[in-house]
Amino acid sequence: MISGGIYHEFEASSALLAREFGKLGFETAVFDEPEAAIAALAESPRCDLLTINALRFTMRQHEKYAPLREQWAFDLSASGRAALAGYVSSGGALLGLHTASICFDGWAEWAKILGASWTWSRSYHAPAGEVEVECLESVDPITSGIPHFRVFDEVYRNLEISSDCRPLLHARMRGEPEYQPILWSHRYGAGRVVYDALGHGPESIGDETHLEILCRAARWLTGVPQVNIGAAHA
Repeated sequence: MISGGIYHEFEASSALLAREFGKLGFETAVFDEPEAAIAALAESPRCDLLTINALRFTMRQHEKYAPLREQWAFDLSASGRAALAGYVSSGGALLGLHTASICFDGWAEWAKILGASWTWSRSYHAPAGEVEVECLESVDPITSGIPHFRVFDEVYRNLEISSDCRPLLHARMRGEPEYQPILWSHRYGAGRVVYDALGHGPESIGDETHLEILCRAARWLTGVPQVNIGAAHA
């Protein structure tokens, strides 16, 4: 799992998600340095799932980031790009959360891998608050039987979404008329990808229904049968 960045409680939310994945039998190594995590993909005899719960980008878009650039500005190296694209396209599994769509913004291929990108001239979100989430695919293994639910989070609007993505959930801020797609699956080469635009902090990721969806996503991504769904929360 790649974790860390500005404005979010990544340490707490990544630890929470790693513990939950542990109940499914996954052992998660959390990296604050993206290059080290991607290098570990090649070094590990088997990496079942790469999760990105981080906000690491070039930070050239606005001067408000100037005081933070020395510590946090990031652009993935050529070798890192090749390794990440190769991992997923050759059959790897990728789960991106929330700010993953802002990450690696100096690399155009990342949007194709994740299936979405934040477009600085169009994308935005209202302040965090109560979000209403509805299921779009009642027969998909990730969302089958999932009820409508509410969670404290942000709703990203006007993301650039690939045409081959399969939307599974959409959401709106309470009181808003328009829903936005916020979770989908797609393929990149031989790899499986799920992006969840929710996940602003541990309050959202720790929500029982949201956790159930993320655990199902991890199972689908890695080819683990969807058995005993909900057991992790029993």
